[in-house]
Amino acid sequence: MSQTVPARASLWRTKPIEDVDDEGGLKRALGPLALVALGIGCTIGAGLFSLTGIAASENAGPAVMLSYLIAGIGCGFAGLCYSELSSMIPVAGSAYTYAYTALGEFVAWIIGWDLVLEYAVAAAAVAVSWSRYMTKLLSECGIFLPPRLCAAPSETLTLADGSTVHGLINLPAIFITIAVSLLLIRGITESARVNNIIVAIKIAVIVAVVAVGAFYIKASNYTPFIPPNTGTFGQFGFSGVMRAAGTIFFAYVGFDAVSTAAQEAKNPKRDMPIGILGSLFVCSLAYVVFAGTLVGMLNYRQMLNDPAPVATALAQTAYPWLKIAVNIGILCGFTSVLLVLLLGQSRVFYAMARDGLLPEFFCHTHSRWQTPWRSNLFFMVIVSVMAGFLPISELGHMTSIGTLLAFIIVCAGVLVLRRTKPDAPRGFVVPLGPVVPVLGVLSCAAIMASLDGLTWIRLVVWLLIGLAVYFGYGRHHSRVQSGRPPRTA
Repeated sequence: MSQTVPARASLWRTKPIEDVDDEGGLKRALGPLALVALGIGCTIGAGLFSLTGIAASENAGPAVMLSYLIAGIGCGFAGLCYSELSSMIPVAGSAYTYAYTALGEFVAWIIGWDLVLEYAVAAAAVAVSWSRYMTKLLSECGIFLPPRLCAAPSETLTLADGSTVHGLINLPAIFITIAVSLLLIRGITESARVNNIIVAIKIAVIVAVVAVGAFYIKASNYTPFIPPNTGTFGQFGFSGVMRAAGTIFFAYVGFDAVSTAAQEAKNPKRDMPIGILGSLFVCSLAYVVFAGTLVGMLNYRQMLNDPAPVATALAQTAYPWLKIAVNIGILCGFTSVLLVLLLGQSRVFYAMARDGLLPEFFCHTHSRWQTPWRSNLFFMVIVSVMAGFLPISELGHMTSIGTLLAFIIVCAGVLVLRRTKPDAPRGFVVPLGPVVPVLGVLSCAAIMASLDGLTWIRLVVWLLIGLAVYFGYGRHHSRVQSGRPPRTA
């Protein structure tokens, strides 16, 4: 039965910090190293192995290295702000929960709804990339999957006889989404253990590619470093560098995903800043070095429409075994990214349902495994559909703007809470007063402004749908509005 919204209810009503200090329901099992591994596991994947080629060939050329650096700087400001808020508010929900305590329920709903799109679309993009690399690996081993069952309906395929057909469904992408979702339902401890193993493999792959690739770099591939603009905003030139930074920005979503696991950290006030900033530093360094090696080995023009540019670059080396080993490592890497994205997705939905903004069905935790298994199952279906029927180019562009909006709200939240809750305990404090949060807002806003109009239209349409859900359901069932405590199990 719908709850009547009391007269005192306000769209800007905030959630007291003391009410979210520890809301229970999830198992605290993650230490600082596990949190760093979660951040690396989510961050290094699609952005490095797939979108690097897209951003270089369509927008920035060899200057994609600069694009990663610009994105990393913006993420650095946001990462510092995330660290302060996660040490203050050590529960699930990430930017959604931070917004609820600092800026009010309406802003929290907008960012929570935005995060739903961000994580789901990013997970689908990673699943599609996983499918492409798996198909390549199997073909090199003499196993050929039906091409039409490994591609979205909008993709055009060239068959062995030279004829062209459209894809039907991307079954490998659906398979890996289901497999990872079932692992997450099984438990956070098991999921973290698997993530640690595949992160180690992924780091080894990056080191191997850089070490071997350094001998195949051609200086001519770096010229011109910033190709001249074609006359269209975002197609090379400095605007292209900024457009590429916006396109690859979601590759840095890993540290945001770390914050969604705060309620499962053993000592969140100490360990969350370590997990967020540690993973951000390692990943930023890896992105710039790896991207520099890739564009040195392979001319950016050759990467156009290539979803697996790393495999293409390694094909020119004298180490065929390395190509297979790298594909295996990349597959492991994509798996860890997908795992952490789906974990973050379910925790945000869990937090929103716990607050009454979504049906309580989604905040029930499994009696044995202590995971929000219903949310996991729900997004297993949603992400599977997107991965099975949409191409990676559309998925990559759809998610970056959501990440940027989340970062802006987190940076603004630090400024607001310092004024409204100056005495609240903080395990970590962003240095330089308001300077870093303001720079975070400005840098992320600048990258958002560089994105194309269609991406903005998608965001606006998604938010309009979210407003209909909020005013039709969420506001009338809000536990903060009605004075009821959050649901804890």
